Amino acid sequence: MAYQPKKRKMTAEINVVPYIDVMLVLLIIFMVTAPFVTQGVDVELPSTQTAKTAAELVGDENSNAPIIVEVDQDGNLGLSVDNGDMLRGLRLNDLLTRVRAELQLNPKSTVLVGGDSRAPYSYIIETLDALNQAGVGSVGLMTEPLEK
Repeated sequence: MAYQPKKRKMTAEINVVPYIDVMLVLLIIFMVTAPFVTQGVDVELPSTQTAKTAAELVGDENSNAPIIVEVDQDGNLGLSVDNGDMLRGLRLNDLLTRVRAELQLNPKSTVLVGGDSRAPYSYIIETLDALNQAGVGSVGLMTEPLEK
C-alpha cells in the first residue's frame, strides 16, 4: 500500500485576529491623544467679587443647562449647549442660528457670554448686540470670582 497524503478541505474563513490587533492599537492611540484635544475657546475671564457660578444663575437642578457663548481675544466665537463640547470657530450668523434653535427647544435656558479679559470691548458688544437682534431677551456675562 502506497502512502497517500491527506486531502485537506479548503475553507474560506476570514482570519479576524489581525483586525482585532489593529483595532486595539487604534483604541490605545485615541485614548492617549484624547486628553490633548482642546475642549473650547481659550478664554481668560475677568474677575469680580460678586461673581456667581452658572448653577447659581440657572437656579435649581431642574432648570435647563445654560447656553454659553465665548468670545476669545481674537474675536473667535464658541458655543456650548447642555454642558457639551464647545463648538469653536463659528461665524456670527451660524452662532445666532444655533442659539435661536436651542432657545426654541428650551425657552427657559439662560444665555451666558464669556468674553476674554484681553478681548477688545467691541468684540463682546458686537456679540451682545447680535444676540439681542436675534431675539435673546436676557444675556448674562460670565466672570471669575476674585480670590480672597
